[in-house]
Amino acid sequence: MTVNRHIERFHGLPVFEFSAAPDGDAPAALPAADAVAWRIAVEYDSPTGFQETLGAFLDAVDTDRVRALVIGAWWADGYEPLTAALAAVTGAAGRLPGLRALFVGDVTYDECEISWLEMCDVTGALTAFPALHELVVRGGSGLVLRPVRHEALRALRLEAGGLPAEVVRAVGAGDFPALERLELWLGVDEYGGDHSVEDLAPFLTGVRFPALRHLGLENSEYQDEIAAAVAHAPVVARLDHLSLAMGVLTDEGAGALLEGQPLTHLTSLDLHHHYLTEPMQQRLTEALAGVKVDLSDAEDEEDEEDRYVAVAE
Repeated sequence: MTVNRHIERFHGLPVFEFSAAPDGDAPAALPAADAVAWRIAVEYDSPTGFQETLGAFLDAVDTDRVRALVIGAWWADGYEPLTAALAAVTGAAGRLPGLRALFVGDVTYDECEISWLEMCDVTGALTAFPALHELVVRGGSGLVLRPVRHEALRALRLEAGGLPAEVVRAVGAGDFPALERLELWLGVDEYGGDHSVEDLAPFLTGVRFPALRHLGLENSEYQDEIAAAVAHAPVVARLDHLSLAMGVLTDEGAGALLEGQPLTHLTSLDLHHHYLTEPMQQRLTEALAGVKVDLSDAEDEEDEEDRYVAVAE
């Protein structure tokens, strides 16, 4: 699996790409400011840079009513760190009082592979927008996040081919009393995913994140270890949705789930992209008859050396 399409909806809104004219002016016809998630991006070899495009957007739209913002490619020619582009967005926070959702890095593989994206410290995305409800960040190389308290954040997703351990730990050390949905694409060591199952402990105890109802610990090469830890994790009892998808999950991990605490209270269990045998898939389906279990994208590679996560490079 690769990231091969730009998102079409975000925060419940259709995505609309704002394109500045060559002279930096805004297009004539624009939707209502609160009717769409606004995508700001730079086309390859464009004469108009990210800051210019963002500036044109801020001048053309009733920014008091903007609810969602999507940052696409922030470079015109040659990959650049996110630093300046993100600083431009957070620097405009005073003009975006209604912003509730921010997606950083809506970039497809033909623009830049996920693990080639040059990230930066994204803590400012949280500190600059204290009313933010949803944050998605795609890319792991150079990614930094510091532990923070954020009163309003309800959904956090970090997508990476390799999520740095320090970032995983920073999320675990953060204080997010309203957080309902947490998804981490953990990725592989080859692309910077130097974490271990021990780093996931804060998400499993049930002590932190009191509002959490959806937990995704995904895209991991040690998905079996994660499943074994989740099988006895106190947090599971209050979850509605659990995802251990996109990784190298085998019968060993699935068996641990079935032998652990009951999962029949879940609304959904997402295990797509897995290495489960057909008998194990049948066991899961029968044991969790009332749960929506996603067992799609079954892989059949018997040699464990050739097994892979869904998103790496």
